[in-house]
Amino acid sequence: MNIVRKYPPHETRSRARKWCDMQERAHSDVRKKLKSWGVFSDETEQIIAELISANYLNEERFATAFARGKFRIKGWGWNKIQQQLKLKGVSSYSIRKAREEIDPEEYLDTLENLLQKKSRTIRETDPWKKKQKLLRYAFGRGYPVEEINKALDNLGST
Repeated sequence: MNIVRKYPPHETRSRARKWCDMQERAHSDVRKKLKSWGVFSDETEQIIAELISANYLNEERFATAFARGKFRIKGWGWNKIQQQLKLKGVSSYSIRKAREEIDPEEYLDTLENLLQKKSRTIRETDPWKKKQKLLRYAFGRGYPVEEINKALDNLGST
């Protein structure tokens, strides 16, 4: 199936700038958007280079905004955030910078709050089974097992 170009080159650049101006974007997201507009290969890379040089596109800025948002709004743990950043093709350097954005104390507090809320919804009476359910829940949210155990210990394993 051939994709027909939606916009002429000048309009494509203008739309790409506006699209990147709305929120932080990953390079891979911009590539996908340009492809959906019928722009391919060399021109795509040229547009991305222009967006980077004009500071519409910045990988480190995207990574830190993504990490902050997913942590604070969705309550994701670092493992899940890191996995999603890697899927978007973000460099290891930018991922490390993003991790620095999350305060370790706030991270543990968020994990403890998530576990407390979840604990109230679990009807299990066996403490061991309840703890396992909480552990699986937090692990699914992207938190490392060591940190989950630490949070559960702080909570008295509810």
